[in-house]
Amino acid sequence: MVAVVAGQPGLGKTAFAVHAAHLLAPRFPDGQFALDLHGMDPEPATPRDALGRLLRAAGVTDAAIPAGTDDRAGLWRSVVRDRRVLLLLDNAIDEDQVRPLLPGGGRSLTVVTSRHALAGLESVHRVDLALFRREEAVELLTRIIGADRVRSEAQAARDLADLCGHLPLAVRIAGQRLLGRPHERLAKLVARLAEESRRLDGLQAGGLRVRPAFALSYRQLRPEAQRFLRRASLAAGPDFSPGTGALLADLSHDEAAACAEELTDAGLLQSDPATEHYRFHDLLRLFAAERLAEEDTPEARDAALDRTARWMLRRATAAALRFDVDHHRDAPHGDPDPATAPADREEARAWLEGERAQWLAALRRAHETGHHRMVADTAEAMHWFSDLNQHWELWVEVFRRSADAARALGSRREEAVHLNYLAWAHNMCVHDPQAALASADAALEAARETRDLLQTGWALGYGAGALQRLGRAAEALERCREAARCLAAHDSPQARLGELTVLNSLGGQLRQAGRAAEALEIHRRSEAICAAGIAGQSDELIGLYRAVARHHVGNDLAALGRWAEAEPPLRQALVHFEAAQMPAWSEPVRLDLGLVLSAMDHPEARETLLAARDGLIALRSPRQGEAATALGALDRATRR
Repeated sequence: MVAVVAGQPGLGKTAFAVHAAHLLAPRFPDGQFALDLHGMDPEPATPRDALGRLLRAAGVTDAAIPAGTDDRAGLWRSVVRDRRVLLLLDNAIDEDQVRPLLPGGGRSLTVVTSRHALAGLESVHRVDLALFRREEAVELLTRIIGADRVRSEAQAARDLADLCGHLPLAVRIAGQRLLGRPHERLAKLVARLAEESRRLDGLQAGGLRVRPAFALSYRQLRPEAQRFLRRASLAAGPDFSPGTGALLADLSHDEAAACAEELTDAGLLQSDPATEHYRFHDLLRLFAAERLAEEDTPEARDAALDRTARWMLRRATAAALRFDVDHHRDAPHGDPDPATAPADREEARAWLEGERAQWLAALRRAHETGHHRMVADTAEAMHWFSDLNQHWELWVEVFRRSADAARALGSRREEAVHLNYLAWAHNMCVHDPQAALASADAALEAARETRDLLQTGWALGYGAGALQRLGRAAEALERCREAARCLAAHDSPQARLGELTVLNSLGGQLRQAGRAAEALEIHRRSEAICAAGIAGQSDELIGLYRAVARHHVGNDLAALGRWAEAEPPLRQALVHFEAAQMPAWSEPVRLDLGLVLSAMDHPEARETLLAARDGLIALRSPRQGEAATALGALDRATRR
């Protein structure tokens, strides 16, 4: 039997294997052999030399040891064939080094440790060591420095484990350092390691150091893989795709994918189990960033970031435009690589979601380096897509940067547009009506200055929504009516869509003011506009607005106590939003439907409210408390 113990540097593979060998030794009375194969050395042990050492340890005289590797391997197998032998092969470099040393059949056990996966070895049992859990890291620290010190600074001990990335070697080093300084507080070391620039320097105690453990693996990489590792430290977010790595390292996609796999096999990257994404251990990211600073010029780093930003924003713009009602959903729209571009709206959505950390970082880079037109165009393309994902808080940053970009470009009209987007984001994404009102007022000023009735209407509408959330109902109603008049006076399809939005908002405000009959009349008017159609607008888009109106109609009827009539329009709205994959829209509808079903003592009420509560929690919606309250009331009523 052969067991391969693999994993990234610092996991304690050798310690694990040695401990296991000691526990298993009594089961192998015919001999226990341990051999360091020096896989991380500049010149690893050759199979021939390793076989010579094993044969001598097994009692074969020098004169009887053959000269050739194959002959030595055959003799080694014959020597141990009928013996119960435990063989520990530590620090293997690759499969070719290990294969000749394996005893073959029989009753022996071979334990191989390696930083590489050794995936080419067949019929072996694999043990992939993982990082400690936080409590395991604290337990190791406790064993080293004692329970009293850990107990007296329990939170600092947990923080220290986190700063070590739960890596056994790093935790051991931190513990040994503290052991040598019995009067030093754990919080002092935590404060030192909290500074990323000093963390690797802080993780050393005598001859124990984290950095050399990583450097051993790094030195064995091909130059392309080294560059890929260094440049990948520039990627944003917790993980990155081979495509991002290719852009940063200036490699082809296939070359980058090969490098990512090589680095994963070497334990320097971790692969996502479900997607083609990779991530660093925190300490390895710091090591890669150090190598970047040491080996790449600032000009090369900036070129990598700029190249990646340009490509990412072009891809993000093309993908987002598939959701824009004024563009054909299946056209590539200037994608930087049409051959790999998302083929349809679903693929575009998947890319925008999967790569949002990267394209957001690209937007920041473009903004910081003065590429204002690129920032404004990307944000404009994102407008309709953002409406589908209004639970993403990042939209506040996106539209704040695009408003700044429009201002830098000197375009007051575009500034009004992006300030309106920003007001929407404050209202709907982060639920900050005060900031929303400030953005809407600024948009209103810019729109009136440029005599843009469409943007004036939107600014009035967004301001009305903010005022309503601030509890200033009378002002909200007045501004909302002004918005409706303004948009009704503008003869364009975009104004009709804006008018629909404002009418729905106006009706909602009236309902909250206790005037549900008036609200219902207005929302019926919205339905009529949708039924008549809007020139140049797709049935799909009109269907979305109709679903919004149906949601409002259902709530109006519920406010009037007409529960049975309220149920169908709410179900219709829910089906539409679910089909469109719009959770920020479907979950509030689900809650409103649950409230109606609860009032009707419907058997689906609890299931619907429970699903709504969980969905609203996932969206961080302020209505999650309303769902929890309704569930509690329903449960109490059921118990009575």
